[in-house]
Amino acid sequence: MVPLLLPEYGRSTLGEVLPALAAHLAPELASSDVLGLPAAKRYVLVMVDGLGHHLLHRAKSRAPYLAGLLDGGLILTSAVPATTATSLSTLGTGCEPGQHGIVGYSFRAMGEIINALTWDDRLDPLDFQPEPTWFEKLAGVGIAVGTVSLNTFAGTGLTHAALRGTRFVGLDDERDDQTRVDQVVAASRSGERSLVYAYERRLDHAGHGSGCGSEIWRQTLDGIDGWLEHLRDSLDPDTCLLVTGDHGMVDVPGNRQIIIEDTPGLLSGLDLIGGEGRLRQLYADRPEEVAARWRSQLGERAVVRLREEAIEEGWFGKVAPSMLARIGDVLVALEGDWAVMTLARPGEFTLVGQHGSLTAEEMCVPLLVDCLTRVTGQAPDQA
Repeated sequence: MVPLLLPEYGRSTLGEVLPALAAHLAPELASSDVLGLPAAKRYVLVMVDGLGHHLLHRAKSRAPYLAGLLDGGLILTSAVPATTATSLSTLGTGCEPGQHGIVGYSFRAMGEIINALTWDDRLDPLDFQPEPTWFEKLAGVGIAVGTVSLNTFAGTGLTHAALRGTRFVGLDDERDDQTRVDQVVAASRSGERSLVYAYERRLDHAGHGSGCGSEIWRQTLDGIDGWLEHLRDSLDPDTCLLVTGDHGMVDVPGNRQIIIEDTPGLLSGLDLIGGEGRLRQLYADRPEEVAARWRSQLGERAVVRLREEAIEEGWFGKVAPSMLARIGDVLVALEGDWAVMTLARPGEFTLVGQHGSLTAEEMCVPLLVDCLTRVTGQAPDQA
């Protein structure tokens, strides 16, 4: 069994990115940059959904621009679970999941399972996720903070919970690379000091639909690499471009899908089933009994932990008492290319590429940095 890759909160996760940039943009908010990023007055941060470090490294011949930044970049980890809602909340707030409370793709709230991506209109995003974001903090001291993303994300609950505080610039068509580049460039020039966040989702969609080992995935990476290089060429020379991902991905073959309802003992004693195929969060009145049955059935295909054990090991960082009940009573992290599926969510069976668990393939994400001017070859603070 491969050891779990646990995040080092406060040192090398997505949660350290915005505080590191704040240390250069507004030292009164953050006194140190633990990541050692280059100094600049303007930053553009592009989040490529599904861009895992190991995936990029294997496909670097298809992404020459990004590949050229690998050697000078950093390897960070997502938070736990390695999934979009948790990663974006950790990025935006700089907090551990146990503090911001977006503890997975789906988890318990209001006595039922809620989906953090689609949200639930009964939940007030500011109450449900009370931690201030770094975008709010930076805007509060006069930094020009903007987001460039699809219009469909402008008013969502997750956007308000995880990424609030920016001036939102909407994009109608994510295939319109020129318009997106123009919007990012204009937003980066909107103040003497600026931070622009841009979100790219197509790689994740290709991985889920066709697999991260597919030609469709590689072609999608080709296109993303091209528009990012075009963006770098279009930005002012003193603007620092950073590219990261929210999680990696593994392909799950059909014969590696363990179906809860078809496997003796797995459904017994469960009140609610949350999480996703690669990391299940189970809610039960007798969690010790549930954990024992799942360990017996899954063996080395999964790591099964009681909530208290996972918290003690540091999966979610420090957990606020108000967030404790959101985390599953039993957590099941899948190894290799296995996944645990439920017939209650038939849409899961259409997913080829999946993520959420604590393997290096899913947890490791790149932080690629291009802060060199195209004219002098010098970093902005040296020019």
